[in-house]
Amino acid sequence: MTEPNSDPNQFLELKKKLKATWMAGDFGQIAKRNAETAEAFIARLHLKPGTNVLDVACGTGNLAIPAARAGANVIGVDIASNLIEQARERAVEEGLSDKTQFDEGDAEQLSYRDAQFDVVVSMYGAMFAPRPDRAAAEMLRVTKPGGLIAMANWTPEGFVGQMFAITAKHAPPPPGIPPPALWGKEDVVRQRLGSGASKIETRRVMADFSFPLPPREVVEFFRKYFGPTQMTYARLDPEAQQRLTDDLVAHWTEHNKGTATSTRLDAEFLEVYATRD
Repeated sequence: MTEPNSDPNQFLELKKKLKATWMAGDFGQIAKRNAETAEAFIARLHLKPGTNVLDVACGTGNLAIPAARAGANVIGVDIASNLIEQARERAVEEGLSDKTQFDEGDAEQLSYRDAQFDVVVSMYGAMFAPRPDRAAAEMLRVTKPGGLIAMANWTPEGFVGQMFAITAKHAPPPPGIPPPALWGKEDVVRQRLGSGASKIETRRVMADFSFPLPPREVVEFFRKYFGPTQMTYARLDPEAQQRLTDDLVAHWTEHNKGTATSTRLDAEFLEVYATRD
């Protein structure tokens, strides 16, 4: 695949836009809805005290905080400085400052030593890096031989992957950037991580999405708080915004298992366990 935006100046501009996208809204409000799924993900890793963990695209610390609670020494890195600040605040509130470090940085150019970490994790995070091969290479580089890379990635067929496809139909991404949900395909994961992994295991898992709001209000919740959705709407004129809203509301309504005043549905993601050579 041709690398997107190979011109350095164009790519620098893209990175600035990506940072602005993830800093828009308040992703912390979205992250709270995924906290239980994140804690269960960390629990399945059975981390031992003293394990050195890197959380790539850590957001507000949904993985880093429970990993630190388990006794791991955790570094979280994210492109959005406001999310890093929220993660630091969470660590202080839980008395975990001595077990955590949160850095602003780029998943495609990690500022850590080769083979520095026993475990590298990423939940719905590294999958959004625009150059996935570089993100994969960096995760492999900083993982110790015999160490583990554990990822949770939305699948193309699942609810969130379908939501991304609806959004992309109304507001196409920059040319050359592969859809993030490709990280949710087993064959793609093996292609991206296989060169540096002795074993790759995957399994499909369901995340529970529950909101005390009807589907139309959930769409507005994401429009207010989820940076990518907010920025997508900003690119559209009022009529196009309404068409996007109608399609998103229909998608949430179709999959809703809740009541007339609540929304509950299952969202599939691919859990990835790659053992470093």
